[in-house]
Amino acid sequence: MTGEDRPRPVFDPDLGAEARAVLAAAPERLVAACRPAPPPPRLRAATVAGRLVWIPAFAVFYGVLPGGWLRVCFLASPDDDELLGGAMRWGRLPVLAMMLTPAVQVVLLLLGQLEAAAVLAAAGFTGWAAGALRHVREPAASRAAREHHGSYLLPADFDGPAARLLVRAQRAVDAVLGSRAHCAGLLDDVNNAVVLPRQEWAVAGALAEHTRLRRERLAQQPERLSPRVRALLEPQDRALELSVRSVTGRIEALEAYARRAGEADDAYHESRVLQGLPEQNARYRDLLASTARDETAGAEIRGMAEDARRAEAALRERVAGALRAGLELALPPAGPGISPRRGR
Repeated sequence: MTGEDRPRPVFDPDLGAEARAVLAAAPERLVAACRPAPPPPRLRAATVAGRLVWIPAFAVFYGVLPGGWLRVCFLASPDDDELLGGAMRWGRLPVLAMMLTPAVQVVLLLLGQLEAAAVLAAAGFTGWAAGALRHVREPAASRAAREHHGSYLLPADFDGPAARLLVRAQRAVDAVLGSRAHCAGLLDDVNNAVVLPRQEWAVAGALAEHTRLRRERLAQQPERLSPRVRALLEPQDRALELSVRSVTGRIEALEAYARRAGEADDAYHESRVLQGLPEQNARYRDLLASTARDETAGAEIRGMAEDARRAEAALRERVAGALRAGLELALPPAGPGISPRRGR
């Protein structure tokens, strides 16, 4: 599949903007819907051991022995990575608990609450362990790719024919959303920012299903089947052909809308030119008045004004045509496609 025939990833419009941004920012972590969902991460024994091996001694020194926190406050310099700098890597709350635990223990010991002091020391150690392990996290992009697997489609989900159709649809969507008429608000009645992404997702879902069915048919090795069995499969082939034809028609409607948006772009450009005509007409009027009779100048100016009115009428007609083409677009009825959570 060449670069021109390679579609971009498609995201379910129902995904939140934050989730779509995270997924789009890390395409290398995405897994095609036609493949199994990525498993959740597992903590390796070496990682856990490396995090916990020094915690008991550190907790005893700084969390159990009274006065240990004084070293952190008075003896450790801000640049001492082994003391304050190393402790701060675990977060503010663990450091605060480390500093307060000895003081509370001293009070409990003075009051004779030996058991309570022991429990507090054990709780301090447990908090340190949790603080250490909470840093063993799954990257946000990997977690999003796993949790939303099936809510995005990648080039691997499409075979050659499906990819080419999807590229056509995406080019049409890009043409509309990138048009000056859309950016200027002339096509707002269609609500392109909402309708077109849903159209793209619906088309992509149907094309992904077509791809899965064609791949399943190739796996069945039709050339090895008897004529009787192949005859039983013909209704399936006809159903797939009808669905492809239907999706192609929807893509052609998107392309027609994109052409209408292009015509509206041309009309919008003309309208911008017309906006400068009054000032230009005044300058030409002065020019004609200085070189010809007033009757001739008046006729020329009236002709310019009539041309401006005709151009404005053409602009309105082209924008109206683009709006009609956009409003004719509607999501297809429930049919072949991919559900938001398919592939899990």
